[in-house]
Amino acid sequence: MNTITIVLALAAIVVISIIVIVATQMREKARIERARKITALGDSYKRCERLLAEIPGQYLTSELKLLLLKRMLDICNDLAGLKSSLPVNQWRESTEQRKTLVRENRDEMSQIRIDSVEKSNAAKDLLQNLFKLIESMHKSGRIDAATAKKNLKYVLFLVHKTHADLHVFQARDLIRQNEIRKAIHAYHLASTEMGKSQDNPLAMKAVKSFRIRIRELEAMMAEGGNGSPAESGSKLDKQWDDFLHDEEWKKKADYDD
Repeated sequence: MNTITIVLALAAIVVISIIVIVATQMREKARIERARKITALGDSYKRCERLLAEIPGQYLTSELKLLLLKRMLDICNDLAGLKSSLPVNQWRESTEQRKTLVRENRDEMSQIRIDSVEKSNAAKDLLQNLFKLIESMHKSGRIDAATAKKNLKYVLFLVHKTHADLHVFQARDLIRQNEIRKAIHAYHLASTEMGKSQDNPLAMKAVKSFRIRIRELEAMMAEGGNGSPAESGSKLDKQWDDFLHDEEWKKKADYDD
């Protein structure tokens, strides 16, 4: 075997070795990337599941639920393509069942009374995560601009409502303690929160109702505390508790002055 043949043989061995190393590295990189995608998608599914389970039932409309379920089904489809070991078929089946319940208006969710700062902040954090999810769905082309805009505005309104809910609860509690001046201040705070959603007719109706309640309480103070502030406010309080789901309240979206 001459020198040229030996050199060529050695060169071939080196080239083959490099090809094998590069191919091995590429396979390893692809394996790591696949594992990363599976983990990220699994985490995304669980986040959506948590939002559905933990956002107070009074805040989630059917449309918001369907958006979350759509994202969960998209995740299942992506995971199926990656052939993950996660229980994708089980997830897809349960998600489809929930979707059917929502469309048939049979998806009952428990309401959570916002009666503490902790509950208000927890609800706000969940809604902010929902906001980010809707944004990401729009950016990735999973929903159109009109759908994204409509639901993002509504979620922002709900964020403001979490604070207003807390102030209303505090106001009612203060009224029971006959702390009328402090209750008026709490209603002012609730009105300010709702005023941040000026383009939402429900929010403006709420602001109007708070102002009426404030005037009632101020009149009672001027009269020396005569009358029952709790009883006089019961109607407005009931409207506030139900107004996200009260059809009569929604029908007044044009709100005559």
